[in-house]
Amino acid sequence: EALATIAESDGIERRGLVLKLLTALKQICNHPAQYLHQHGPLDARSGKLDAAVELLDIVADEGAAALVFTQYVEMGHLLEQQLSGQGLRTFFLHGSLGVRRRQELVDRFQAGEADAFVISLKAGGTGLNLTRASQVVHYDRWWNPAVEDQATDRAYRIGQGRRVLVHKFVCLGTLEEKIDALIEAKKDLAERAVGQGEQWLTQLTTSELRDLVTLRREALAQ
Repeated sequence: EALATIAESDGIERRGLVLKLLTALKQICNHPAQYLHQHGPLDARSGKLDAAVELLDIVADEGAAALVFTQYVEMGHLLEQQLSGQGLRTFFLHGSLGVRRRQELVDRFQAGEADAFVISLKAGGTGLNLTRASQVVHYDRWWNPAVEDQATDRAYRIGQGRRVLVHKFVCLGTLEEKIDALIEAKKDLAERAVGQGEQWLTQLTTSELRDLVTLRREALAQ
């Protein structure tokens, strides 16, 4: 239905409809509860969330710490809820927090008081020094390499000397997998889109868009 409406639209209206469709599908990939604006239940409804919890549990068992970036504040709350429920010490930094509270959480994380630091990508993209983290998780993709790299840099500092592992979560068979491949194939285009967020995706033709959002059904058996 969305594709049929998009095919009959153009200009600003079409771009808005494309972003609305991509956002809805992206939220479903994150967790159905995010798309449905539910607080739960969270268990066994999202392979991505289950995989993230498993990874972060291993990181914590090794005595290390991770930064977990999400584009959505609502998903950040769900991540914080699920990670804390699994016994992981978890902080959540988002744009609504005041400067003093933000700095307090940063200082506490650096002092070793949290296993996972969930961060809203827009709030945490710049100006934070979080070099205690040895792992970085991009729970959902911004689809703009420059923005993701800027966020990852929060864990890097000149002279740090430690290796930082970066994990980018993608749902197999969905538009996430296909856009990931598209970015790699057209990285020069994506890199020129600095500051545009996902606007460059609205330039796809309706045929390209249909290919992008159609499930790759063989992936469901993997």
